[in-house]
Amino acid sequence: MAELLPAATVFVVEKPAALGAAWLALGRTPALVPNPEKPSPEIAVATTEQINQRSLGLETLAPRELVDLFVAEEEFVQVALRSAAESLASGITLVAAALQNGGRFYYVGAGTSGRLGVLDASEIPPTFGAPPALVQGIIAGGARAFHHSVEGAEDDAAAGARAIVERGVSAADVVCGISASGRTPFVLGALQRARKNNARTLLLTCNPPGDSVPTEFDLRIDLPTGAELLTGSTRLKAGTATKVALNILSTGAMVQLGRVHGNLMIDLAATNDKLRDRAARLLMQIAGGDYESARTRLARHGWNVRAALAADRKA
Repeated sequence: MAELLPAATVFVVEKPAALGAAWLALGRTPALVPNPEKPSPEIAVATTEQINQRSLGLETLAPRELVDLFVAEEEFVQVALRSAAESLASGITLVAAALQNGGRFYYVGAGTSGRLGVLDASEIPPTFGAPPALVQGIIAGGARAFHHSVEGAEDDAAAGARAIVERGVSAADVVCGISASGRTPFVLGALQRARKNNARTLLLTCNPPGDSVPTEFDLRIDLPTGAELLTGSTRLKAGTATKVALNILSTGAMVQLGRVHGNLMIDLAATNDKLRDRAARLLMQIAGGDYESARTRLARHGWNVRAALAADRKA
C-alpha cells in the first residue's frame, strides 16, 4: 500500500463501506449530518457493565488491599467456569469432530476477546505440531488491532461477515464468537454469515443464561463472571475466564485428536534450545535411554519426537 499510494493514510472507517464506494464514485466527500449518540439499553443491562459494590472505593485502597481484592474476585472466575462445564465439554466434542473430518476452528472477537482468540490460535502449531490453518483467530480491525486499540471496528457487522467469506469458512468448519456482552456486532455478523455457510457456531459470552443475548447458535457457553472491579473493563475477570475457556476448547480438541501422549506434548515444534531440551526429556521419559542418546535420535529425525519414537519401535 505504501509503495502504490505513498501519501495514503490508513484508518478504520466509521461509516458503512458502501458509502465509501459512493464517495469515491462522486470524487468528493458529501457533508453528512451526524446522528446523535444514544445510550444502548441492551448494553446497559449486561452484567459486565454493572457496578461492582465490592470495589466502590477502589481508588482509596492501598496496594496490598488492591491485590487482596483482585485475588478474591478471581473466585467468581472459578464459579463461572464450573457452571459452564457441560457446555465446554460439548464444545470440545463439537470442535474435535470438525477437525477430525478435515474442518477448521475459528475464533472471532473484538478488542480483548479478539486478542485472546488470536493468542490461543497462535499457540496451537508450536504446542501440538498442527498446521497454522487448523485453528485461526479473526479480530475486528485486523492485525493492527492486536497491538493497538481499534475499538470502533467492533461495531461493523458487515466486516465480521466479510472476514468469514475471506477465510473461506465452509460447512466443515466451526466458528466460535467471543463477546463478553454477547452483543458485539462484528462477532454476531461473523456468526450469522458462518451459519449461512452451514458452519457450526459457538457463542462464548460472560453474561448469565436467561438474558436477551441471541441463542440461534449450535452452542452457547455462558461464563457469568459478574460485574468487574473496574466497571466495564472486561479484560479483567471476563478476560481471565475467557482465556481459560479457550484453553479448554483448543487443548481438549487436540487431546481428542491424539496430539498428546499422556500429558506430554509429543507433537511440539522443537524450534529453539529450550524446546529441543524438552523434546529430549520427553523422549527419555517415554522410551528410556540417556539424555545425549535422546538428542542424537531426535537430531536424526528432525527433532520430531513422534518420528523418533516410531523409529525406536521399528528398531
